[in-house]
Amino acid sequence: MAGCGCNTTCSPTQKISPKFRKALWIALVLNALMFFVEIIGGSQARSVSLWADALDFAGDAANYAISLAVLSMTLYWRATAALLKGVTMAAFGIFVIMKVVWSWWLGLTPEPMLMGAIGVLALAVNVICALMLYAFRDGDANMRSVWLCSRNDAIANIAIIIAAVGVFGTGTMFPDLFVAFIIAYLGVSSGLSVIKQARVERKVDQGNIMTKA
Repeated sequence: MAGCGCNTTCSPTQKISPKFRKALWIALVLNALMFFVEIIGGSQARSVSLWADALDFAGDAANYAISLAVLSMTLYWRATAALLKGVTMAAFGIFVIMKVVWSWWLGLTPEPMLMGAIGVLALAVNVICALMLYAFRDGDANMRSVWLCSRNDAIANIAIIIAAVGVFGTGTMFPDLFVAFIIAYLGVSSGLSVIKQARVERKVDQGNIMTKA
């Protein structure tokens, strides 16, 4: 695990920085609010990438809530929470891919101005969250997963803004679908990365417990 010598000091309850807890609460509230903004805006703009990002905001809000619940627990349970979040991130990516195919079949072209405006707002929110969580990116799998969520969302929002310009310029849905696919790829790849680290940390903690016994 990053930032830990993986000896017997890894397993006991971790002393959590009040700054990290505060950052999670702020990120939780902002993500929950943006979920509703993008659900409504995505429906109005007929944008798959905004809908995908809305679901991502909802998933992140749930992830932050889970993180807050396990902050004071042992490494094993923090890693278990991270494992759950990793699975959620990967599942979200698969869902978005299915949504892309469905939207392509329907052939709906988004409204680029509204799509771009909401993309800018979402980017601002995710940059704020990413900056707050940046200092904790090299912590355990649980800390790393919340940092990855905000970082990936900021990247996705930049892509959504570019896609809005693309939709405006081409008059087609394909830039929107392409960005939605990128969001899906980020979700799957980051989810697998978090799952890998979380599984290692669970094994490390179990090994420490057996050593103590």
